[in-house]
Amino acid sequence: MSDTTTTHDRPVYVIGAGPGGLAVAASLRERGVRAVVLEKSENVGASWRRHYDRLRLHTTRRLSSLPGLMMPRSFGRWVARDNVVRYLEKYTEFHEIEVVTGVEVTSISLADDGSWLLHATGGRELTGKAVVVATGYNHTPRIPDWAGLDTYTGDLIHAGEYRTPAPYAGKDVLVVGIGNTGAEIAVDLLEGGAARVRLAVRTAPHILRRSTAGWPAQATGILVRRLPTALVDRAAAPMARISVPDLSEHGLPRPDTGLYSRVRQGSIPVQDVGLIDAVTSGRVEIVAAVDSFEDGKVVLADGDRISPETVIAATGYRRALEGLVGELDVLDERGRPVVHGGRTPKHAPGLYFTGFTNPISGMFRELGIDARKIAKAVASRG
Repeated sequence: MSDTTTTHDRPVYVIGAGPGGLAVAASLRERGVRAVVLEKSENVGASWRRHYDRLRLHTTRRLSSLPGLMMPRSFGRWVARDNVVRYLEKYTEFHEIEVVTGVEVTSISLADDGSWLLHATGGRELTGKAVVVATGYNHTPRIPDWAGLDTYTGDLIHAGEYRTPAPYAGKDVLVVGIGNTGAEIAVDLLEGGAARVRLAVRTAPHILRRSTAGWPAQATGILVRRLPTALVDRAAAPMARISVPDLSEHGLPRPDTGLYSRVRQGSIPVQDVGLIDAVTSGRVEIVAAVDSFEDGKVVLADGDRISPETVIAATGYRRALEGLVGELDVLDERGRPVVHGGRTPKHAPGLYFTGFTNPISGMFRELGIDARKIAKAVASRG
């Protein structure tokens, strides 16, 4: 179908019904701007529905609520995955957000009259006065192109497919990658009865306690976010030595690069949800990074060869924006948007992005801030 209304009457299209997209739609509606959220799945919060059962927000309930509706106190301080989904459903209902499911936008282009043309599944063509891309930081699972992978005779899955430890009880499992997801899955496997859990690490991460004496790590992240990188690096080092034991003898030396320098490079600290105790007790074994596969075995960077029954690749995701906006020259060399929040590219006015950064101050909190900035920018453009 084709939208033939005037530019003034056309809605703002928001692509993605996750927390970022819903927050933008609610903020636009608050300013009297019609927003239509397009979601390729059949439900809001689709990515949260697919996360592993154990997952909880690493940010506090109070600092993770989206604009216009607080998360219920009954959810507790660290909100469980299922409650995040319930909250997103309630948020959509409370703000009367217009969501169209089962529609995948495949490309976006700028029309001569300054409106935006969206090409979607089923031959749809939609015209909006602005577009907000909120398809998510963790969009398309990425598995490295390891040499010899086709020779591996065990099971290999991406962390995005992991749900519970039950299928791995009694098994030898290798988790590849020590981001928050890999660290938490390793602990989950251990507690779920896996016979052996190894965690392959290429670069030792900064590890933080989720909270210390009741003070959440997120609150510190908010306080320091605008400070100079070198200053935060210097302050973080002694705090880490006080709160986190030296794990060098267990294969996790303290990083040479400062904590905030790592954040600036796109790597946020690992929040401890049991990993420190699991590593110090030897129940989760730290091994070298995966180099390749050979004759059904995993070859590690230090030359060791191991034979786990299952490999779980917690190796991250791609933003996968090239097909959607790749022709608009709005992505950097790593495929990330060159602008976010209330800013829009000069050559693509009315195109906004949210949810493509990984802030130390908390993803949900920053999504809410971005949403208000986007709504203000759209409203000011008329």
